[in-house]
Amino acid sequence: MTFSIRPARPEETGLLPAIERSAAKAFLAVPALAWLAQADGLPPAVHAGCIAHGLCWVAVDGRDQPVGFLSARQYGADLHVLEISVAHPAQGRGLGRSLLAVAHEGAARLPGLTRITLTTFRTVGWNGPFYARAGFRLLPPAAQDARLAGLLREEEAGGFPPGSRCAMVRDVILAGGT
Repeated sequence: MTFSIRPARPEETGLLPAIERSAAKAFLAVPALAWLAQADGLPPAVHAGCIAHGLCWVAVDGRDQPVGFLSARQYGADLHVLEISVAHPAQGRGLGRSLLAVAHEGAARLPGLTRITLTTFRTVGWNGPFYARAGFRLLPPAAQDARLAGLLREEEAGGFPPGSRCAMVRDVILAGGT
C-alpha cells in the first residue's frame, strides 16, 4: 500500500484521537506501561489548534484516509512535538520517520525556529531509540529549559514511572545547510 504525508485538514480533527488510541496498543507489550493502551490522548481541541497553525501533518493511505499524525506547537524558537502516532495496523512502514521528516522541513521554513523538541520514553524501542535514529539527541536535565523540565515533572505527576521519560532535541537544518 502507498502512503503519503500532507497537512491535516480541520475536518480530520475528530479522527486523530482514534489513531492515537490504536497506536497506544503497542504499549501492551510493555507491562509497566500497558495502562497507556487505555489512556486518554490529546484532546481534539489541541489537534484543532495545531491544524489551524499549520503544525499538524497526517500520513494517509491510498484512499487519502489518515493512518498517522504528528501534532506540534511552536514555543519561541522550538517546534515541540506534542504527539506522533501511527495506527497499529500501519506501524513498521516508516510513517513515523516520514512524519518527522516533514515536520523538520516545515520547521526549517518557519522564521526563527532553531530546534525540534519532544519528551518521550527513554528506553521504549519506538520512543527514545527511534528518535535517536531520526537525529534527535538526549537533552540532559542541566540543558533543559523551564518548559521541558516542567513537562517532564508533569508527566511523572501524571503517572509515568520516575526517570522513564526524557527530553530530546534535534537542530533544525535550514535549506542550504545552515
